[in-house]
Amino acid sequence: MIDIHCHILPGVDDGSADMEESFNMAKKAVEAGITHVFATPHHLNEKYVNVKSDIMERVESLNESYQQENIPLTIHPGQEVRIHRDMFTSLDKEEILTLDDNGTYLLLELPSGKVPTYTQEVIYELLLKGITPIIVHPERNKELIGNHKLLFELVQEGALTQITSGSIIGLFGKNVQSFSKKIIEHNLAHFVATDAHNIGTRGFSLQQAYETITKAYGIQRTFQFKENAEQLIKGQSPTVEKPLPFNKKFLGIF
Repeated sequence: MIDIHCHILPGVDDGSADMEESFNMAKKAVEAGITHVFATPHHLNEKYVNVKSDIMERVESLNESYQQENIPLTIHPGQEVRIHRDMFTSLDKEEILTLDDNGTYLLLELPSGKVPTYTQEVIYELLLKGITPIIVHPERNKELIGNHKLLFELVQEGALTQITSGSIIGLFGKNVQSFSKKIIEHNLAHFVATDAHNIGTRGFSLQQAYETITKAYGIQRTFQFKENAEQLIKGQSPTVEKPLPFNKKFLGIF
């Protein structure tokens, strides 16, 4: 399995604190059946700054360390970028890192409590530059929970989304779990990832999430999520189904 969102780089954000924890996370990932992980540290979220060049160097170093210890896990470079008005200045300065540095897909984080008014504008401008934003954990955003239609509009605009595996299995509460299911049912989810920060409360629950999806929606839906992650590794386009609009009765009701 492939995990496209993980905080496994040591000492750069609120994920792995040091190399020992990164080794422990890697071992847990392998035990969970994961073979490839995108290391995606926070960038410009008002607390952490992790520019492209630093991440690339750290990923290379971490891969070398895992190889020396015979840990069968490949780390790919990425970044979880908080949406901000100066994103395109950051892009011009080559501080922004797309997944695998291929210039195609970018993990985009919204503030947990709201959707900035300029979000659709940023998505539009990114798409014009050939970069498809993947909105991470939209199911945990308070404004989107209260206004499902807004998420539909962002996906219609061309954004993709990534649901957190822990949300699907209920680790973030029933409201978040319920919204996660609605996102999947309305073809608004394109990837599932762990967003792992440690080996305890925020670990590698990808297999459990896929099992939950299979029980609810069938094995084909699980295959689609897995294949979409594989497409990113191959540099190919993921499968995107036509998003379904929410009925009024769904708004804000769980």
